[in-house]
Amino acid sequence: MAAPKKGRSASAQSKPGRSLALILIAIVALTGGMFASGHTTPRLGIDLAGGTSITLKAKADQGSAINKANMDTAVDIMNRRVNGLGVSEAEVQTQGNDNIIVNIPRGTNSKEAQQQVGTTAKLYFRPVLASEPSGAAASPSPSGSPTTGSSPKPGSSPSASASTGQKASSSSSSSPTASATTQGRAVTDALKAGSSPSPSATPTGGSSAKATPSPSASAGGDTAKLQAQYAALDCTKPDDRAKAGNNAKPGSPTIACGKVGKNYYKYVLGPAAVDGTEVKKAQAVFDTQGASGWQVQMTFNSTGAKKFADITGELAKNQAPQNEFGIVLDGEVVSSPYVSQAITGGQAEISGSFTQQDAQSLANMLSYGALPLSFQEQSVTTVTAALGGQQLHAGLLAGAIGLALVVLYLVIYYRGLSLVAMASLVVSAILTYVIMSLLGPTIGFALNLPAVCGAIVAIGITADSFIVYFERIRDEIREGRSLRPAVERAWPRARRTVLVSDFVSFLAAAVLFIVTVGKVQGFAFTLGLTTLLDVVVVFLFTKPLMTLLARRKFFANGHKWSGLDPKSLGVKPPLRRTRRTAGPAAGPVDPKEA
Repeated sequence: MAAPKKGRSASAQSKPGRSLALILIAIVALTGGMFASGHTTPRLGIDLAGGTSITLKAKADQGSAINKANMDTAVDIMNRRVNGLGVSEAEVQTQGNDNIIVNIPRGTNSKEAQQQVGTTAKLYFRPVLASEPSGAAASPSPSGSPTTGSSPKPGSSPSASASTGQKASSSSSSSPTASATTQGRAVTDALKAGSSPSPSATPTGGSSAKATPSPSASAGGDTAKLQAQYAALDCTKPDDRAKAGNNAKPGSPTIACGKVGKNYYKYVLGPAAVDGTEVKKAQAVFDTQGASGWQVQMTFNSTGAKKFADITGELAKNQAPQNEFGIVLDGEVVSSPYVSQAITGGQAEISGSFTQQDAQSLANMLSYGALPLSFQEQSVTTVTAALGGQQLHAGLLAGAIGLALVVLYLVIYYRGLSLVAMASLVVSAILTYVIMSLLGPTIGFALNLPAVCGAIVAIGITADSFIVYFERIRDEIREGRSLRPAVERAWPRARRTVLVSDFVSFLAAAVLFIVTVGKVQGFAFTLGLTTLLDVVVVFLFTKPLMTLLARRKFFANGHKWSGLDPKSLGVKPPLRRTRRTAGPAAGPVDPKEA
């Protein structure tokens, strides 16, 4: 019965070097990755390294009142929008009745995060009636009038199935050398035709219809005004970009600017066909089975699916650029993909020359672009880390004092065994530091003050695991066993205790991370990470190291400084018989005579 156990025990004792080699390889690989990435220090949160603080003031829209419910919804959307860039430790919270404060740590791609927070208007899908390069990228024409069949521009293309390549406007009769009258007439005709159905113009019976304005004088005046604004629009100028489409109504045509690569384009857009609130989900995915690369997958709700099928069905009948729809956020065209067929079923893909960051940014806008209120940016200030630096210094000092006391206790109580504990703490500290440094550029993790507190608390959790194992070994020695079998027999009992203890700590950290936001999440994340590393270190370093040390005379013979001295542990030495020389008498020997 005991033979299999002895076999397993012998095998475990004979190969502790494998576990030590494995954790050594992991440390070397992670450290090499840290230096290769160039991020050799953990990213710091806004309270330690400073950052950007944005103050937004709510403005009531038609049908939307400034109340607690709408403000809380806006905070939730902004929080998901900013933290959608990663575990960035950004803070989004209300201040008063109509203000929202957004704190973005330095190094969290704060420019992109600031743009996504500041982009607070409604999200709409509008059909493109005309488009052309603007400013330096524009093709010369006699009067600068717009064209409807301009030169190709790179972009993205949605399809019911994955589509590849770059977006290119199909050729038409007009060209950069066409007369100003011909070009102007093309835009005017597009505006009059409407080119696509608006949500209100779509019949309930399922068939789509064009939104054709009545030929009234006022309509003609609006068309002429819009055409003049479009002709004068220069999207390379920041003032023109800020004004274009700023006060556009969803049911009316408008002009807008957009950026494709390094070039700016200007657009004439029809009435909004789909509202951003009708996008149920959007995510960036990589096409592993085709050549599309990064793409954005959209899912609409039932209302949005019907509208999107209608608009794409109408656009597919047209020539470029009138087979495109503009995704408009805060008056800016963030993407203008084309369609070649009606997209039904409530799902669509936008694919093209996307980088991972571009795809994630667009998916983020589609997912969290529609807010219940409009917001005006009141102020953008830079936060210094002076106060946080002082608090960090005090926290690190407290952590150093606590660590010194733990080490002092281990040395006094465990003596030689304290070397095993300190070596394990060093390995755990190295892994924690390297992983935190890598998580900064990988998922946007930022180390804040509560996270530092979580790392300090983890010192006690890690030391507790070593103490549990050491005490189990000592119990085995008190029962009269030598060190080598004591190390192996103590491990299963200590292992169960360590796993249960760490599971409880990790569960508490996970719950805290899920139900909280901001800085408290930093504490929970660090606590959970260090708890997992504690299990790794105990299994792959502490236990194999003890197996090796049990073979050394200093520990195996129970030296008084080893921490495993049987005498100091209260073990009574067994009675030993004394050797005597054989004599003539077989009976007992009188002690006096001996």
